[in-house]
Amino acid sequence: MSVPTSAVSDPAYLRARAMVTLFERLENLCEGAIAIDRGGRVVYVNEKYLASLGLRHTAEAIGRPIEEIIPNSLMRKVAETGEPILLDIMELGGEQLVVTRMPIEDENRKVIGAIGFVLYDHLESLKPLLARVAQLESDLRLARRQLSNARAARFTFADFVGTTPAIAQAKELAGRAARQSVTVLLTGETGTGKEMLAQAIHNASSRADKPFVSVNVAAIPETLIESEFFGTAPGAYTGADRKGREGKFRIADGGTLFLDEIGEMPLQLQAKLLRVLQEREIEPLGSDKISKVDVRVIAATNVDLRKRVSDGAFRPDLYYRLNVLSVDLPPLRQCLDDLPDICARLLDDISASGDYVKAKITPSALAALARYDWPGNVRELRNILERALILSDSGRLTGDDFVRILPVGTEVRLAPPARPAAAVVPYAEAEAEFEKHTLEQALAASNGQISEAAKMLRISRATFYKKLAKFGLATGPASV
Repeated sequence: MSVPTSAVSDPAYLRARAMVTLFERLENLCEGAIAIDRGGRVVYVNEKYLASLGLRHTAEAIGRPIEEIIPNSLMRKVAETGEPILLDIMELGGEQLVVTRMPIEDENRKVIGAIGFVLYDHLESLKPLLARVAQLESDLRLARRQLSNARAARFTFADFVGTTPAIAQAKELAGRAARQSVTVLLTGETGTGKEMLAQAIHNASSRADKPFVSVNVAAIPETLIESEFFGTAPGAYTGADRKGREGKFRIADGGTLFLDEIGEMPLQLQAKLLRVLQEREIEPLGSDKISKVDVRVIAATNVDLRKRVSDGAFRPDLYYRLNVLSVDLPPLRQCLDDLPDICARLLDDISASGDYVKAKITPSALAALARYDWPGNVRELRNILERALILSDSGRLTGDDFVRILPVGTEVRLAPPARPAAAVVPYAEAEAEFEKHTLEQALAASNGQISEAAKMLRISRATFYKKLAKFGLATGPASV
């Protein structure tokens, strides 16, 4: 039977047909459908759903309360409140089903029942989505902890950027440490990210919702260091707080205490720290009462503790107690393959922390940064990037931006041959020499492989060949 042309353009007709079409499509695509009236009695169930419900005929369900067919069903709630439950996971017969439940309304928009569809009867295809939801929930819990706890750690392993072998090994060992409550010793040059990794270990551990307390041992006056660590009893000495004061161990109870520059700790305090690590108890200054604490200690140093032990400046027993698991953080100059990713992450952080334009770093900028030795490591790199961004009008950082601000008189890796002090060349000539030297560096680093060299500089092979021809640079057999 054909439909009159006037009816096809009628909005009411189209809406009615849309509802029918939607229902038919959902019923065909889904794994089951069931509907109830306002009183919660089943009025419809399709054939596909019968096996999951343990029924043979639809007549066995019609007229019965929905809870007799599906125990703990939420369909009645939807019919009573008129509020849909668009996506949910329901257990039925030992299986998990993904379902949607919607109210049914009459012509006057009055709720007269509810209908439910089983969208999936197997969760395999939804595993990526469920994993993403679980990760978002975990991130949300962490964010809430950080907002509610002034002493929360904010960095995770995702913030510790890098895939070079040395960084990968450090992250792997740190991940193992996070799964245990062992004492950890982080070693490495200043600025390599020891506190960031300590925070990542804390956030990946079972102590993540407890305090993370950071102490720079070298920054505390020697006369106050004992009270800072262990606290003071009320009126312990002249000028002491009448209420007493909690030390860092008590504040970190249940969580993590990060002791930076542990090699600077005075000898007389090292004995007390050793006792705390062994006995898990503290005695506040001026008190004769001992109290238990549960603290995981992560220590860090940029000095050779073994040498300090041999020099008599550090107790060997404390060194062995701290060095249960040692993680060495590599200097930046050993991880230059990660320089693009590290710079990108640092520029994102810098842009988020101030009123900066969105920064972009060019291949020539990366080449300039790669030639510097970075004695201050990632901390110095962040400082240099922020300085370049402040001085930049466009936010597009080039090699010239860094040549002007990199420290003078420090070691530079693979620097081009030095000119006599009195030699002054035109800017264009100096720029061309810089570009030529960058190409030569890339070829040397890739053993003459053009594809690899072009990838390092983030330019196409064709552009790389043009530049080689421009400067008359020959390529060996390995580049073919």
